[in-house]
Amino acid sequence: MSDAADSILTVPLARALGERYLAYALSTITARSLPDVRDGLKPVHRRVLFAMRDLRLGPEATPKKSARVIGDVIGKYHPHGDQSVYDALVRLAQDFAVRYPLIDGQGNFGNIDGDNAAAMRYTEARLTAVAEALMDGLDEDAVDFRDTYDGEGAEPSVLPAAFPNLLANGAQGIAVGMATSIPPHNAGELCAALKALIVDRDLPGAALLDHVAGPDLPTGGVLVETPEAIEEAYRTGRGGFRVRARWATEKLGQGQYQIVVTEIPYQVAKSKLIERIADLLNAKKLPLLADIRDESAEDVRLILEPKSRNVDADVLMEQLFRLTDLESRISLNLNVLDATGVPRVMGLKEALLAFLDHRREVLQRRTRHRLEKIAHRLEVLAGMVIAFLNLDEVIRIIREEDDPKAELMRVFELTDVQAEAILNMRLRSLRKLEEMALRREHEALAAEQSELSALLGDPAKQWTAIGAQIDAVDRQFGKATDLGRRRTDLGAVPSAVVVPLQAAIEREPLTVFLSEKGWIRAVRGHLTDTTDVKYKEGDRARFVLHAETVDRLILFDTMGRAYTLAADRLPRGRGYGEPVRLSIDVPNDADTVALRVHRPDGEVLVAASDGRGFRVRETELLAQTRAGRQVLNVTVPVVAAACVPIDGDSVAIVGTNRRLLCFPLAEVNEMTRGRGVILQKYRDARLSDITTFRSAEGLSWRLGERVRTVPDIPVGKRGGVGQLPPRGFPTTNRFR
Repeated sequence: MSDAADSILTVPLARALGERYLAYALSTITARSLPDVRDGLKPVHRRVLFAMRDLRLGPEATPKKSARVIGDVIGKYHPHGDQSVYDALVRLAQDFAVRYPLIDGQGNFGNIDGDNAAAMRYTEARLTAVAEALMDGLDEDAVDFRDTYDGEGAEPSVLPAAFPNLLANGAQGIAVGMATSIPPHNAGELCAALKALIVDRDLPGAALLDHVAGPDLPTGGVLVETPEAIEEAYRTGRGGFRVRARWATEKLGQGQYQIVVTEIPYQVAKSKLIERIADLLNAKKLPLLADIRDESAEDVRLILEPKSRNVDADVLMEQLFRLTDLESRISLNLNVLDATGVPRVMGLKEALLAFLDHRREVLQRRTRHRLEKIAHRLEVLAGMVIAFLNLDEVIRIIREEDDPKAELMRVFELTDVQAEAILNMRLRSLRKLEEMALRREHEALAAEQSELSALLGDPAKQWTAIGAQIDAVDRQFGKATDLGRRRTDLGAVPSAVVVPLQAAIEREPLTVFLSEKGWIRAVRGHLTDTTDVKYKEGDRARFVLHAETVDRLILFDTMGRAYTLAADRLPRGRGYGEPVRLSIDVPNDADTVALRVHRPDGEVLVAASDGRGFRVRETELLAQTRAGRQVLNVTVPVVAAACVPIDGDSVAIVGTNRRLLCFPLAEVNEMTRGRGVILQKYRDARLSDITTFRSAEGLSWRLGERVRTVPDIPVGKRGGVGQLPPRGFPTTNRFR
C-alpha cells in the first residue's frame, strides 16, 4: 500500500483529460480510420487479408466459411467485435463498393439496393488475385512485422502492395477531427501515371491528368465535372466530382417513349433512390414524370415514364438530377498515413510517388533477402562439392569419429553451415550426377548473385525493375482486361438546361364553368360534353373554358376592369361552386364580359360601348389585388365593354344599328389603359360586338352549329360608320 500511495501524482484534470483524449484520438486515426498511403488499407482490412492467407484461402482454394475467417482475425490479430470485422470483410467482396474486390465471396454479400449481407455462418470467402498481388513478397522480408496484440504472433505493419490499391479501390473513414474520402480509380490509368513518374519524377501534376482522367467508379455513371475542377482537386487532394446516372430513351411506338436508367452514382442505394423519387411523385413535385418502376435483375434497369409524349426527356432528367441522387457529388479528401505514420493530405502526384517509393523499398528488401539466401546456398554448395571430391574420407569420418562435425570442419576447413549440410545429406544423393547438378546450380546462383548485387547498386536498374512489375500489373488488371475496362465515362459539363417554372408544378387539366349569376367552379379534366353539368335553378352557363392548374384566368367586366384568378384555387367538384365575388371584388352593378386563360405573350382588343378602344398586352391585364385593375375607362358605368383576343390582322366591329365596319388592326393604337381611339362612330347606337380576323381568310360568324365565311369583305378605315353586313349575318348582331 505504501508503494501505491507513493505512485499517486497530483495532476490538473484538464491536462489529464487532454493527454488521454489525445492518445485516444491518435489511436483512432492511425489504428482504425485512415488508410496507409503505401497499401491503401486500414489495419482491420490488412488483418483480414493476412488471416485468410494464413488459412491458405488463395484464388484457387476452396472457400471457407466467413465465420472461420472472422474467428481467426479477432482471435489472433484484431480484438474487436465480430460484426464490425465481418462488415469490413463484406465490403472488400462487394463489386459495387470496391472497384477491384480483394475477396471472392460465395453467398449473399449484399446488393446495390442497400440490403445487408447474410450472417457470417452462411457465407464463404477466399482471396482474389488482386489480394495476392498485395501480399506478394511477405515471405521475403519485404516489409516489417510487429507483435500481435497478445504478443503470441506477428503481423505485417504494411503489405508489399504490388497493386496500387489506395487509389484503385479508394477508402472512406472518419477519425477524431479528420476524415478521408478517396473514390476508386482505374488501375490501368494509375499504372500509366506511375510509369510516367518513373521516367520523370518531376513531371507536373497537371500532366498526370493525361493518364488519370478521373475516378472510375464500380457502379459506372458519367463524370460531368469541369477539367479545371478535376485538376484542382488532384493538385490539392481536396475537392469533388459530379457524377450522373447513365440513361437513354427507348421508343415505344406511336410517339411514346420511356427513359431507362442503367447505371446510378457511386454509393447511392437503389432502393433509397426509388423511394425518394416516389415521395416526390406523391408530393406532386415531379409533374413531368408519371411513374417509376424497377426492372433490375443483375444489372440496373430503372424505368421512368413521362407524363406524355410531349415531355422533353432532357428537361425531365434535369429536374431529377436537381432533386434526387441521380446526380451525386463524390468528394475527394486524400487524407492518409504517410510512410512514417503521420496523417497528411496528399495530392495525386504525391500519393503516386509514395507508392513508388514503397515499391522501391520492397524491391531492395526482397533483393537483399534473396542475396542472403543465395549466399547461404552457395556456402552449402561449396561444402557439398568438397564432400563429393573426398567422398570416401567423409564417409569414414562420419562412421568412425565420435564428433564427425568437428572433424569435418578441421580436416576440410569447412564452416559450421557446410558441415551441418553434409551431415544432413541423404544417401540417395550420393551419385556422380549430383555433383554436376550442384556445380550447375552453383554457377546459376553465382550469376544471379552478380545481377542482384548490380541491381542494388544501380537506382536506374531498380526503377526499370519496378516499371516491369507495373507492366505486369497492368497486363493482369489494366484496361485491356474485363475487370479493368473503364466503367465511368467522361461526359461533357452539362449545359444550362432551363427547367420551366411550370415543370415544378403539377399540371392538371381543368374545365372552368362561370354561370350567368356569377357562380364559378372547376372540374378535373377537359370535358367535351357539358350537357350533364348542373346549375342552380334559374341559372345557366355563361363561360365554359379549358385550363390547367398552372394557368391564371383573366376576368373582364363592363366597368372596364380586369381581374386575375388562379385556376388551382377555384372551387372543385361537381357542385355549384361559389360566387366569383368571394375571390374578387366585382362591383354589384358590373357584369362579366370575358373570362379567358391568360397567355403571357398574348394581346387583346378592348372596347367600350361608345365605340372607343385600344390594343393591350395580356400581361398588362394581370392584377395583384382583389379589386382588379382599371384598363378601359368607360364614360357610363353600366354600358357594355368587350375584351377579345387578337388573332388576325383586321378588326370587324358591329353596332346595334346593324352597321358593320372592317379595318386594319394596325390602325388601332397599343396602350396600357385609358379610353383609346374611336373604332366606330355611332349616333343613336352603341357597340354590339367586335372581333379580329385574317383578311386573307375572310370574316367568319357562327349560325347555330354552322360557321359561315365571307372571303371578300369590304375594308374601310377606323372611325367610320360602316355599312350593312352581308346577307345571312346574325340578327343578334354578334359574331359568336
